[in-house]
Amino acid sequence: MASDSNRTHDADSTDDPTDVTDSGDEQDGASTADHDEQDDQLRRRIADRTPTRLGVGRAGPRPTTDSLLEFRADHGVARDAVHSRVDDATIDDLGLVPLRTRVADTDQYLARPDLGRELADESLERLRDECEHAPDVQIVVSDGLSSTAVETNVPELLAVLRDGLEARDVDVGTPVFVEFGRVDAMDAIGEELEADCCVTLIGERPGLRTAESLSAYLVYGPERGLPTAKKSVVSNIHDGGVPPVEAGAELVDLLAEMLEREASGIDLREDDREFTAE
Repeated sequence: MASDSNRTHDADSTDDPTDVTDSGDEQDGASTADHDEQDDQLRRRIADRTPTRLGVGRAGPRPTTDSLLEFRADHGVARDAVHSRVDDATIDDLGLVPLRTRVADTDQYLARPDLGRELADESLERLRDECEHAPDVQIVVSDGLSSTAVETNVPELLAVLRDGLEARDVDVGTPVFVEFGRVDAMDAIGEELEADCCVTLIGERPGLRTAESLSAYLVYGPERGLPTAKKSVVSNIHDGGVPPVEAGAELVDLLAEMLEREASGIDLREDDREFTAE
């Protein structure tokens, strides 16, 4: 009987477990939903601030169809940028003297960077015959790894660059276009023409978010064999990065500073650096 009494007392004195369980589930469910919504908002904020592929989701172990198709389309655009050539009409419209390196085709360009640093013999003669010698600044345009970057950004950038330099009474040489050019082709060109400074506008390696990125490399006292550390650079030039007009103005200021200080790369701002010892 004592056992029965105890069981009766326990049952009467304990709250309905169903009510407690339901209340907890509702609270946990609401809390989980709030966290999920906060996580979704955070992912959206991060994704909006970067071109990186974040939060694209998956279908089981695989990417979603939309995400996969977008990836393949972007990859195709990147490949086209590398393998296509800058249109001759663009070169003519920009008033560029067309030159070519020792590279024969795209495959050789990708495999032999050294051949993209020197002009072919015929182009070297044309450079000497048709281009101004000993300018303050020699401008070089090159397809590099993205013809798309050249055709998209150079027309606007080049106009700002030339006008800005001329407004500062800087003697700008005969601008040239180099097919299959590497960055260091400007060293050979600047050395041949005895230019004080040389700037090359070159298409950069395409990414999977843009194939239009252009970079500008600048050097004071160009000569063959100069290390990369002696060159200054303004990169990520495109509408989603540094706009061409803004980049052109920045390059004018940088070239003016290079001419004044007779330096570029790590030598240009060395006096401004502060070295501290622990």
